Amino acid sequence: MRRARLHYGHGTDNARDEAAALLWHVLKLPHDASAQRLERPVTSGQLAALDTLVARRIRERVPAVYLTHRCWFAGLEIYVDERVLIPRSPLAELIEERFAPWIDAARVRRVLDLGTGSGCIAIACARALPRARVDAIDVSVPALAVARRNVRRHRLTRRVRVLKSDYFSALPRAAYDIIVSNPPYVGRAELAALPPEYRHEPRSALAAGTDGLDAVRTILREAPRYLRAGGLLVVEVGNTEVQVRRHFAKLPLTWLHFRRGGGGVFLLTREQLVH
Repeated sequence: MRRARLHYGHGTDNARDEAAALLWHVLKLPHDASAQRLERPVTSGQLAALDTLVARRIRERVPAVYLTHRCWFAGLEIYVDERVLIPRSPLAELIEERFAPWIDAARVRRVLDLGTGSGCIAIACARALPRARVDAIDVSVPALAVARRNVRRHRLTRRVRVLKSDYFSALPRAAYDIIVSNPPYVGRAELAALPPEYRHEPRSALAAGTDGLDAVRTILREAPRYLRAGGLLVVEVGNTEVQVRRHFAKLPLTWLHFRRGGGGVFLLTREQLVH
């Protein structure tokens, strides 16, 4: 895998971890398998299955997550296939901390995950905020099918509503305490230069116009109408952070820092948005 000069950016950052993910999948090991459990023979059939996955990873440049159909987000196992973006957002850390210190988690009753994809953010929010109901929306019907599968798997169908919406079009106004989004934010030039692994992901989940700001512009313009007083907007913009800072210099954006790494996430209150 090292000799093939693969790109790692979908949950791992090196060949060893990527190979381990494939091996864990073939051996059907739990994520936290003990050392004792690892002392086991590997059958010829399992070795053949591993060889097949490694060959596809190299030949087709398919990210390992699409080969195993599983990954973890905020400590939760999530089913993933090529209908959705592979979860890798630093937002997981913020959700695990229940959005502290930015909002009182005890008062959060409604959360919106805008552009839910696999549903990972919505599910993590529901687990972290057990008194809240979460709307998980996406314009992609195939993505919504994956999100529903994950919501059922985590037994959250009573608290997580998955529905089709083009941005906010299908939603009631002034309904949410928190709006959180990992929208498309890749500009045209950057998209063309991405490694082959990214071509397996839905283009619509990455591409955001010429400068990568199309989705962010819409969210910033429309979000105030859907936030309650004191509500919070949290948006990941990744490598587009420099452009966001420049284009929205008049907004008092708070840029978050994460202990586990990652960045490009800003936060605003409703009051800051409408100031």
